[in-house]
Amino acid sequence: MNILSVEQLAKSFGERSLFDGLTFGLSEREKVALVARNGTGKTSLLRILSGEEMPDSGRVVTRKDLKVGYLKQEPVFPEGVEVMEWLLTLDHPLLKAVLRYKDSLLHPDKGEEMTASLAEMERLNAWDTESKLTAILDRLDLKDIHAKVDLLSGGQKKRLALAGLLLTEPDFLILDEPTNHLDLDMIEWLEEWLKEAPFALLMVTHDRYFLEAICDTIYELDEGELYKYEGNYSYYLEKKEERVQTQRTNIEKAKNIYRRELDWIRSTPQARTGKSKSRIDAFKKVKSDAHKQVQNKQVEIDVKMERLGSKILELHNVKKAYGELPILNKFSYTFKRGDRIGLVGKNGVGKSTFLRMITGAEEIDGGKIITGETVRFGFYRQDGMTLNNDKRVIEVIKEIAEVIPLAKGKTMTASQLLERFLFEGDQQYTYVSKLSGGEKRRLYLLTLLMANPNFLILDEPTNDLDILTLNVLEEFLFEFQGCLIIVSHDRYFLDKLTNHLFIFKGKGEVKDFNGNYLEYRAELKIEQEKKREAKKLYAEPKEKDTRPKREKTKLSYKEEREFEALTEEIEQLENRKAEIAGIFESPDVSPEEIAELSIEMNKVSERLDEAEMRWLELSEYIA
Repeated sequence: MNILSVEQLAKSFGERSLFDGLTFGLSEREKVALVARNGTGKTSLLRILSGEEMPDSGRVVTRKDLKVGYLKQEPVFPEGVEVMEWLLTLDHPLLKAVLRYKDSLLHPDKGEEMTASLAEMERLNAWDTESKLTAILDRLDLKDIHAKVDLLSGGQKKRLALAGLLLTEPDFLILDEPTNHLDLDMIEWLEEWLKEAPFALLMVTHDRYFLEAICDTIYELDEGELYKYEGNYSYYLEKKEERVQTQRTNIEKAKNIYRRELDWIRSTPQARTGKSKSRIDAFKKVKSDAHKQVQNKQVEIDVKMERLGSKILELHNVKKAYGELPILNKFSYTFKRGDRIGLVGKNGVGKSTFLRMITGAEEIDGGKIITGETVRFGFYRQDGMTLNNDKRVIEVIKEIAEVIPLAKGKTMTASQLLERFLFEGDQQYTYVSKLSGGEKRRLYLLTLLMANPNFLILDEPTNDLDILTLNVLEEFLFEFQGCLIIVSHDRYFLDKLTNHLFIFKGKGEVKDFNGNYLEYRAELKIEQEKKREAKKLYAEPKEKDTRPKREKTKLSYKEEREFEALTEEIEQLENRKAEIAGIFESPDVSPEEIAELSIEMNKVSERLDEAEMRWLELSEYIA
């Protein structure tokens, strides 16, 4: 059953048509990814579907009372509002009850507020919602619910917006680059959450592992047309290649027919009025088909690289801390030619600080960093874009060089180089301010590579880049002969390009791991399993039941006694729960007693849920 239908949708940006005549539908629980090059209208389409923007023509029809959630690339929050205040604005009564309850626990001196919040939790039976809220806020590292939202970092704002959407449980969730600003642990948690989520999902993401794991349908927006692939990302890649090959074959056929029909149309022009009108009309159609082009453009990158000497970069017992927060504690490493290292760790543990230290942009507290004379850094920074919005694209490049040296002694003009980076024709004279986020990133990357670096440092280079650009960037980096350091939350990108990791564990500890990210996660799982097994060895041994399993037909004597005990226990738990609720309503109860009873209420509720579930399980076998 469709929850959303799109009919003949069209949108233009100035004189440029983004798409025209888009028609598709979305069903309940369907999980869809939208794939397209930067600047082709992905974000515009998401805004239209969310109701934030109007199409030029066509319409979006939704199921009655459909609840839509939309995560923007850059969420905006009101000034001076606390995290909790903002969460309370979300339209969810259970969520509001839990937030008021959690706030009352922070202020045990306000007994009346705590009593009222507990009564509301009981009335709405919101205890499950509380555990869910706590799990999401903790997992997204949003523990301070009294922080000002406008003072949060870009990553914290993204995580808060995401938490709000997950907590309100929409029927249809729209996500624009949801993995940006999330560390790898959070991405893997979010991936598992969305796989099991009961709502429909439409997302734009460059994270191919994320896309592969979650989505069962891929829509590709290409040259204004929408193509549907009913399968995951691997299936999409296979079928897209088949589609492109079919298009090429059809164009070649059309060209052959066009040449033959062109000879006919040119023959005896004085008798043209006598020619078949239907054949002339068919010729116009063939001409149009023959002049179509299959868009298979690639970002070709073959800029010159300066040769690296024998001494590259050495770190000897490097120390760094911010106040009481250690970043590095006597870290040493000697870089070798061809090193390809990924930096992995939670946000805030010092990865970006490490990059600034080795490039000399950040002072160290102790130790020594030695840089070889031939090293030429190319540093792609998350916050390093300093493009002038008032300049045209070609002016940005010409300011660096009119002619660019390439490998093998070749040269290229600024305009030619821009064409290889998918900035063609009139787009080269577009103002930087008119570019999409991904197009700006692509231009920034180009300015970096024009400096001919031999030691590339990439800090979150995949943010806002489309999958096409990423694929070609990966191919270039795969062939890059210099040293490479990458910080990225894109697991596919890391796995393809690195074979060595620095694991930032926090408190100044950095583990040197020889392998890629998937190998590291596999080793981590083995270690975790060993710890679980070790705990079992120390646990009280239980007698193993070696008797053959029998088909369940009725309760055993032991289970009958358990059922009777559960019946009695449930009654006692319900009585105690009611008794605590009654105490909360008493005007004589102290704040300290309320705090203690709140903890007991949680434990009673949890045990009651467990007992009722087991009671129901056993009751199925009672005649």
